[in-house]
Amino acid sequence: MTIREFIQQEILLPRLQASSVLVVYDPARRYHELCLDLATPDRQVVDASESSIESREGALAALQRIGQRNELLVYVPAKAPLTDEEKQIDPFAIYGACGAIFPDGDRDEYLHLCLKAKLDYATDIRRIFAENPNPSFAVIDAIGGGVGWPVLQTLLQVESARDILFALLAPAEAQKEALKADTLDSWVSEAKTLFASALGLKLMTRGKSWSTLADELWRFLLFSEFVFDLPGPLPEALTSVPHAQPEAQPLIEYLCDLLRNDQRTQALYIERAERLEGKDELNMRAACAGIADLGPRETFPFEERSVFAQAVDAFQRDNIDKLRQVLNNREKSVWSGRGESQSQWQLLQAAANLVQSCDDAERQLPDYTRSQDSLIVFYIGTLREVDRLQREFEQAAGDHYLDAEDQIAKVKMQVRRVYRRLTDRAQELFIRHLEKSGWPPTGRLANADLFDKIVAPKLQESGRRVALLLVDALRYELGVALQQQLSSEGQVELQAAFAQLPTITPVGMASLLPGAGQGLKLVRKDNSVLPMLGDQPLATVAQRMDLLRKRYGQRFAETKLTDFVRGKHTLPEIVELLVIRSNEMDSDFESNPEAAPSLISRTFQQIRNALHKLRTLGFHDAVIATDHGFYLNTAVEAGDKCTKPAGNWLAVHDRFVLGAGIADAANLILPAEQLGIRGDFSEAGGPRSLIAYQGGIPYFHGGASLQETIVPVIDIRLATVEDKLSKQPMVTLVYKRGAKRITTRLPIMELTVGTGDLFSQEAAVDIMLEAHDKQGKVVGEAKPGEHVNPATRLISLYPGTTVGVTLKMDLEFEGKFTVKALDPTTLKTYHKLDLETDYTV
Repeated sequence: MTIREFIQQEILLPRLQASSVLVVYDPARRYHELCLDLATPDRQVVDASESSIESREGALAALQRIGQRNELLVYVPAKAPLTDEEKQIDPFAIYGACGAIFPDGDRDEYLHLCLKAKLDYATDIRRIFAENPNPSFAVIDAIGGGVGWPVLQTLLQVESARDILFALLAPAEAQKEALKADTLDSWVSEAKTLFASALGLKLMTRGKSWSTLADELWRFLLFSEFVFDLPGPLPEALTSVPHAQPEAQPLIEYLCDLLRNDQRTQALYIERAERLEGKDELNMRAACAGIADLGPRETFPFEERSVFAQAVDAFQRDNIDKLRQVLNNREKSVWSGRGESQSQWQLLQAAANLVQSCDDAERQLPDYTRSQDSLIVFYIGTLREVDRLQREFEQAAGDHYLDAEDQIAKVKMQVRRVYRRLTDRAQELFIRHLEKSGWPPTGRLANADLFDKIVAPKLQESGRRVALLLVDALRYELGVALQQQLSSEGQVELQAAFAQLPTITPVGMASLLPGAGQGLKLVRKDNSVLPMLGDQPLATVAQRMDLLRKRYGQRFAETKLTDFVRGKHTLPEIVELLVIRSNEMDSDFESNPEAAPSLISRTFQQIRNALHKLRTLGFHDAVIATDHGFYLNTAVEAGDKCTKPAGNWLAVHDRFVLGAGIADAANLILPAEQLGIRGDFSEAGGPRSLIAYQGGIPYFHGGASLQETIVPVIDIRLATVEDKLSKQPMVTLVYKRGAKRITTRLPIMELTVGTGDLFSQEAAVDIMLEAHDKQGKVVGEAKPGEHVNPATRLISLYPGTTVGVTLKMDLEFEGKFTVKALDPTTLKTYHKLDLETDYTV
């Protein structure tokens, strides 16, 4: 391709096609003819070099006809206007504003265009420009004429110098064998000449084997890119390392980008870069320890720390644009596939998402303050999404192995304060409306009416089988996430319900029983709260299940969620109401709140398995309900607790009191009946703020807040079971091109869903990825990330897709294990991979 063709096809036409209008400024009249030659029936070229007035009229007419003719190029033989004053004088500046201009910055200088067009001959081009700053097209086209490397071209079966260099860096097996077969080593002298002319590399080795030459070429190439990208001077320890001159920079960067981005050579690039960076080679981490900014390119893996530090700095300075730019570039980085790196970047991404969402919600909040109902609408539509992002951030923080890093600690503190600021504002509004309007909200579904309004009507139809899943601590945003995962089980509807106060398990679960809306009362017994329906105490699971058994007799059965999923027995057909109980999430948050967000997926998976089993057992409906929500209080500060109000109070959990007393600035006190509480207590109250009567508690429920009191109800009309005649999806697992040992606790598995006539290209395949030891115990799970849903840990892929998924191994496990890609509903294995650990530490 000539330099003229290169400028037309690679520079001007792409911009013209992207913007429809392009103004070419050319005071040297270098591009006049090539611009005129771009005219076609669909592309008008206006030449302003002939007559300024006529060209203005022609350009204006062409712009008005831009809908008829797709493109307009205006050629102006003058310098492009730079200042606002110059643009006001220039009659053609308006066309540049409508589209694009050329030249546009240093990248469009004639020298740079020539270097791009002839990467192989950067040294020669710079020499020519040093002698003549305006060489003709013919001079540029003549560069390299007649020069070739016949032996290398024949052996490697490539033509250009850049392709020869690429082949010598990463030869295919056939190319490698061809080099070995040349017993006269006639290609070596050509290679030395090529290295010197194209890169400025004078080989130091006297060896003549491909591996010897390749070692020096790789070292020179990677270190040169590092030098070009470094904003400041080289560290003293690295000044003696050979590197290319500036004229070779375009070719150096071209080759490095190609080696990094080509899937065939990416692994080789990583291996070479890691080796060269190490202590036995350049020891670059130590040499560059004092340098904060290493440049945007990440030639070596240690440079990622510099980029990460820049991203953290941008985050802490609220420079969201800079942060987004860095995060977007991460997706293209060759080092993004390292599991340990992913962990830190995912945490930062989750932090950015949460802070952005908090900022957006804080701006919108004033529009929803006028009533309790409007605040509830805002929570259901927007604030619950903030809660989801907060949970995902805390999950990422809990999954992060390198928790001691100062950078990460500062990010966590900043994010938690931002979230706390928003939720404190929302809580203040919630309490203000609670004082005026009471609880539960008028005209909305109270949890205490849920059984009578949703479950009982279904049971009135003879033979209709209904399952009621009572899932402890399923807050509203989790209900939304769960609903999205259950669409394959049938017709799924989600609505908000409003929990019974106080939001503790005995009261909340009792409120989900028949008749609770009219008959539930709270009595004082042995200095504790006892929920009752009539004369039936409901403090325990057994008591609550006995009430249902008395009402429905043999039509009723109950079981734990874990037992139901694992059990192989069938229920008698007479059973029409099956209650399935789960308290794992509440228990996890109570006992280990830091790890609990990562364990939610276990309960979700069991629910999905249970619904599949219910379908096979002939159940028609499933209703998922909960007793209360929760608030994650991760921004715990010293002295962050509330003093109980004066009076005669019975403390209920850590955020609610029943009895009688006096309100104060820190505590809300209202008549119990105004809060929907009947029984022995005249008044009820709790902290106005999102704090507790005891300090240091990270998991809140029991009190009154949006997160604790607004809960989901998921009503599912189960689909009928149909025999599937098609085969299972073609799912395959690969680790590091067939490696059998993992050297990190965050290995990345390559997961592929194949294409075929059996599956629609529009239907995604849900996959659960787990590692099992010899006894079948789960010792590793898919780590939440770009392709892994944080709530369910499922991967959803369309046929024809290949992704990398990080597997988070248990810290205590070592030995042989099997990675399995499973059907999340049936737990059938799609594909498995036998591996073992080989940790160095």
